[in-house]
Amino acid sequence: MTAMTPGSNLPISVPRVTVDVTAPVRLDVSGLLLTANGKVRSDDDFVFYNQPNGPGVSHRAAAGGVGDSITVDTAAVPADIEKIVVTASLDAPGATFAGTEPTATVRGADDGSVIASFTPPQLGAETALVVVEVYRRAGVWKVRAVGQGYANGLSGIATDFGVSVEEPAAPTPQPAAPPAPTPAAPQAPPAPPVHAPPPAPAMAAAAPPPPPASGGKINLDKGRVNLQKHQTVSLVKGGKPLLSSVKMGLGWEPAFRGKDIDLDASVIAYGSNRKKIDACFFGKLSILNGVIQHSGDNLTGEGGGDDEVITVHLGGLPPEVTGLVFTVNSFTGQKFTDVAKAYCRLIDAGSGEELVRFDLTHAESRTGVLMAKLIRQFSGEWEMTALGDYVDSRTVRGMVKPGGAAL
Repeated sequence: MTAMTPGSNLPISVPRVTVDVTAPVRLDVSGLLLTANGKVRSDDDFVFYNQPNGPGVSHRAAAGGVGDSITVDTAAVPADIEKIVVTASLDAPGATFAGTEPTATVRGADDGSVIASFTPPQLGAETALVVVEVYRRAGVWKVRAVGQGYANGLSGIATDFGVSVEEPAAPTPQPAAPPAPTPAAPQAPPAPPVHAPPPAPAMAAAAPPPPPASGGKINLDKGRVNLQKHQTVSLVKGGKPLLSSVKMGLGWEPAFRGKDIDLDASVIAYGSNRKKIDACFFGKLSILNGVIQHSGDNLTGEGGGDDEVITVHLGGLPPEVTGLVFTVNSFTGQKFTDVAKAYCRLIDAGSGEELVRFDLTHAESRTGVLMAKLIRQFSGEWEMTALGDYVDSRTVRGMVKPGGAAL
């Protein structure tokens, strides 16, 4: 059996596979059949407990200590379906995956043999997940570990993939019926005055309701996005993934007047196993056949604008590159407590429009910082996450291991 990591994939050697998803709490597991455009053909391609059978895909409810499962008969999947994504959502209203570790187990459907397992790492406010996908590539069926979270439940996943989700309509208030007329009662003599009892002590005010949950992934539809530490933005605008050339501008200023700051910006490209493929920095200004390019070294940190710029053509990145980590380190050993106004910003290389910005709001007495990461999602788009995590490293070589751990 293979323990998978996010983004890793394995070929499937059996014609029928079952993916069951278990956790310490009750989960609802579903499967969605997606075409090349990443969408279902119709709501019939959404397989779940209320619609347990689709073309080549079936759902089985939890039984005998095994969680809900999705079975894929690869020979029966229609030719225009490229992948089946397996999702999991929490059954309890308002619950999140914080503290809960779901595990997907991929088995041969006919003999029960275990092919692989996958436990998504670092879950928090998510209420639903795309756990794994079963997909075909060049006529070969494979399984990929995904672990992409959603904060708006199964309906958020379903909507993302083109399923029509009908919200329950609020009941229309009915006008109150006029009171029936009553005959006049004979006038009663006035009652003697009654002294009201003293008022009861005031009850404590009810606690305000909790803030509403997040409405799902942030994207670029509303213009520039300002990220805070560990926040994520999907590089999608108008429903289309951003696959053009982008620039990551990194900047900083000396914290003390008259003192030069020599920092080095770099980007490290990783594969699905979190291993380094290549790194672009002042000593290697172009990698991956020019798909990633570095503007060169700034030795002082003085002056306005970006100190160093790294250009990435997202659409030209080879498929084996699944993650990019942008770093800044001090080769001379200066600490980040000597640095002010450090930031990174993502810019559309064609228009010059600033898309995303992240400003470091604190400093530590260390020599390196992981600024941001870009992760390729299984559906093709990229997501950017602000990091702001400090490490002790004066060179890009020392940033490789912590960068891989941050993916």
